[in-house]
Amino acid sequence: MTVLDRAGEGRVQPLEGVHNFRDYGGYRVAAGTLKRGLLFRSGQHAGAGAQDLDRIHALNLRTIVDLRGDAERAVMPCARHPEFGAEVLFAPGETAGIELAPHEEAGAGIATAEEARAAMTRLYENMPFRPVLVKSLRLYMAALANGEGASLVHCLAGKDRTGLAVALVHDLLGVHPDDIMADYLLTNTAGNREARIESAAAGIRDRYGAAMSDEAIVTLMSVEAAYLDTAMAAIRARHGSVADYARDVLGADDAWRGKVEARLVE
Repeated sequence: MTVLDRAGEGRVQPLEGVHNFRDYGGYRVAAGTLKRGLLFRSGQHAGAGAQDLDRIHALNLRTIVDLRGDAERAVMPCARHPEFGAEVLFAPGETAGIELAPHEEAGAGIATAEEARAAMTRLYENMPFRPVLVKSLRLYMAALANGEGASLVHCLAGKDRTGLAVALVHDLLGVHPDDIMADYLLTNTAGNREARIESAAAGIRDRYGAAMSDEAIVTLMSVEAAYLDTAMAAIRARHGSVADYARDVLGADDAWRGKVEARLVE
């Protein structure tokens, strides 16, 4: 059971040029309830207009962790409020294919929704172990434990790399598995879904040709429970548990959990 409606009531920020911007606090965890207004996730901010930037500025973000790679940041630099003062953290290098977000990378050589689904599933199987993404996730875990105020984690579309990051945090803090999955799947309905898909469709078709079906593009720009299940299963297969992976790979051990609970749980 969640504190707030799983469908996104009270979570999703009504932004025009930034997709999938939402609060992922408010869920019950082992030590209480995750605080609201401190944990945010989104897609990239390159298309943010003045009103979007005002709304984001009002959240008083202190830390932003950008899970994109260098090439993505160069092509789509985030717009910033004139009074922007948050610390932006990222690991140098590429967290996906060069100049590609995961959904774009998965689009190579596919034409149908079935092929897109299979490609996304393969991508998730390896995503938790990509070296530069792991470095970025380590930065995020450290920021949650040691930072102050509100934080935001984002990638390009805010659904794959960001979805994995948030699911890991939720899992480590004891969010119910049903709530972990509900938050992950909220990508499919949060904000203006059609605009988010359309924003990526032209680029995907330019890269891979017009033969890709509309259904395949929708699949690439959506999330499915099987994707996250695949990532978590791969983590358990290599490390035994999500907690062991977090400790050994991301530096998020019992001491980390204690610090995060002290900061973010009420």
